[in-house]
Amino acid sequence: MKTNIHPTSEVKSKNIGDNTTIWQYCVILGKAVIGSNCNINFNVFIEDDVVIGNFVTIKSGVQIWNGIRIEDNVFIGPNVTFTNDLIPRSKLYPQEFVKTTICKYASIGANSTILAGVTIGEYALIGAGSVVTKNIPPFTVWYGNPAKHKGYITRDNIVLAMNLTDKDGNEYKLDNVEPVHL
Repeated sequence: MKTNIHPTSEVKSKNIGDNTTIWQYCVILGKAVIGSNCNINFNVFIEDDVVIGNFVTIKSGVQIWNGIRIEDNVFIGPNVTFTNDLIPRSKLYPQEFVKTTICKYASIGANSTILAGVTIGEYALIGAGSVVTKNIPPFTVWYGNPAKHKGYITRDNIVLAMNLTDKDGNEYKLDNVEPVHL
């Protein structure tokens, strides 16, 4: 299946996988790499040094700057803000932009801000409006400003309290970094 690009979007990249949809008023620069089966919503901007995996959803109003890496099956909520320069100055550019990685199956809630250089681990869940200032371990839930560790999440999207219990009182344990039911 071919890529579906809305005619109001300006897409310079030829590195876009099959079955990816790019909605209205998006701008994607020429060296960006976007995988298959992605959904790039209205009014998204993607710079050159960006790599986006397969089955990624990027909601409206997101800008993805140089140095951002988004792995497979990631959800980026509306108006999420990424940064790529820890000391920004007008017309002064670093030799290389700081790398930020969003690992597979992670989700970032609407209006969150992600500071340059962090890694958000696999399956991690960032709540809406959070400000992420440091690395986020896999299978954890974070929210607030600054974002704080508030719990855990399983591969099946069961949110757990800090004591590794779900809303019904079922207990889990950490197996390496992944919560598993007892």
